[in-house]
Amino acid sequence: MSLELDFYQMMVQPMRDELTQIGFRELLTAEEVDEVMADKAGTTLFVVNSVCGCAGGIARPGVAMALENDKLPDRLVTVFAGQDKEATARAREFFTDMPPSSPSMFLFKDGSLAGVLHRSDIEGSSADAVAAKLVALFNQYCEAKAS
Repeated sequence: MSLELDFYQMMVQPMRDELTQIGFRELLTAEEVDEVMADKAGTTLFVVNSVCGCAGGIARPGVAMALENDKLPDRLVTVFAGQDKEATARAREFFTDMPPSSPSMFLFKDGSLAGVLHRSDIEGSSADAVAAKLVALFNQYCEAKAS
């Protein structure tokens, strides 16, 4: 591996950690994406992460705030656009009839797409606004956490 690639991965790792530290499973291969998407029962929040400023300043903090809600998705998964290219390309096959967008968030309910936040819904917004949109989706489609 080249020194340049090592450095880039080192710089991106904290951006990955922001989601994995709050419970997201990182999907690194197309096979891992297929495995998650094959489980159609319940709800899955799929976040397409990225290095851009709106991901760091709005999207990831908004997701973290939304996870304070009483109703939450059963599964939290993420791919990193521009990094995990195979996994991201495979994930985007499940986001049918939508242009590639990162950061972006997709909520699936019983295998069907129930809600989407594209980059256009995130960029120029606030973390609070993103959290509110996610919480509205969670309240509509997810079950309450077990006490």
